[in-house]
Amino acid sequence: MPKLKTLLVHPDPEVRTALRDVLEEVSFVQVLGETVSAFEALELLEAIPYGVFFVGVDLPGGTSGIEMAQMLAGRKNKPALVFISDSESQAYAAFELGATDYLLWPPAPGRMARTMDRLQTFKTRFREVPPPAPYPAEPDDEPSEGGEQTVKLPLPEEEQDSFLAALQAAWDQTSNRRPEIDKLAVNQDGRTILIPYDQIIFVEAFEDYSYVHTANQKFLSSHRLKNLEDRLGPHRFFRVHRKYLVNLDMVTEIASMPGSNFMLRTAGRTRIELPISRRRIAELKKIIGL
Repeated sequence: MPKLKTLLVHPDPEVRTALRDVLEEVSFVQVLGETVSAFEALELLEAIPYGVFFVGVDLPGGTSGIEMAQMLAGRKNKPALVFISDSESQAYAAFELGATDYLLWPPAPGRMARTMDRLQTFKTRFREVPPPAPYPAEPDDEPSEGGEQTVKLPLPEEEQDSFLAALQAAWDQTSNRRPEIDKLAVNQDGRTILIPYDQIIFVEAFEDYSYVHTANQKFLSSHRLKNLEDRLGPHRFFRVHRKYLVNLDMVTEIASMPGSNFMLRTAGRTRIELPISRRRIAELKKIIGL
């Protein structure tokens, strides 16, 4: 029977070595890699259908194991998460995010056996996602100049009317769709928090994710900055830099800096300064009427 592909995500090499020694004796798991940061783990998950992550609560790189679990929350066929920590402080948050287990390290005698029992139960419902199979090419499929082919799928005449009716219904539903609320949903400690747009000061790009900054807190979002730019742009947000999207209603000052550079400052008890790229300053001045 296929084994659960396992990734060890922990900054301490001694912990990873001890885990390898234990898991070598388990017949239904197979350790396929080690890493120390959440983003390395997420990159590996794109290439390998892991079934289990043994993950430390505290990870380097600015993203904790709990935050990584939040990123995986909406993913189908996500791996089981076995958290490893030296304290119970994050256990509630871990289980709220669907953790399979939470191990205090080093584990007490016999404790690892309970973890294996839980993983065995998880294995009965875990299914690896097979790679998509290409469509079979028909003899008369002509490749385009870029080497691409058009796949022609036949539609029987008796189904054409229902197909067109379905398209019309989809169009009507889209046309009558209610506008989205002016709030951004983010996950925080297993909860979904709705942040009003007018409370967002700026958004900061971080790898394939982003941080949403308010006056008192920042929230990790699974959205790329480009996606948030498309969504927030109509609500007076402006991309001042490749890394920053700012709420123009929060801007109080644009300052000239040495070397023909510019910086903007925002409102709030804590003054925030953000750089403006040279190629965007002209567009920004035009927007605010300078």
